Amino acid sequence: MVGPVSIGVIATVAIIIFGPKKLPELGRAMGSTLREFKSATKGLTDDDFDSTKEKKETIEEAKVVATVEEPVIITKKVTTEENK
Repeated sequence: MVGPVSIGVIATVAIIIFGPKKLPELGRAMGSTLREFKSATKGLTDDDFDSTKEKKETIEEAKVVATVEEPVIITKKVTTEENK
């Protein structure tokens, strides 16, 4: 788990490696990358939601078509030699 001490150590190491002048630029780059990633991920979940919604609508339409108000009984008249 990342606690306050861990964040402090990470910040200190980042300042030592990149320098204090480079950190704001690095932070902006990471922020824009994260924003792009989130928007791309949101687009994928929206596509899934739209696809699921279309499938549900298709199923509902099929249910409406499949329901019959009056049952239809189909019988076949059997004729034998004796009935002629």
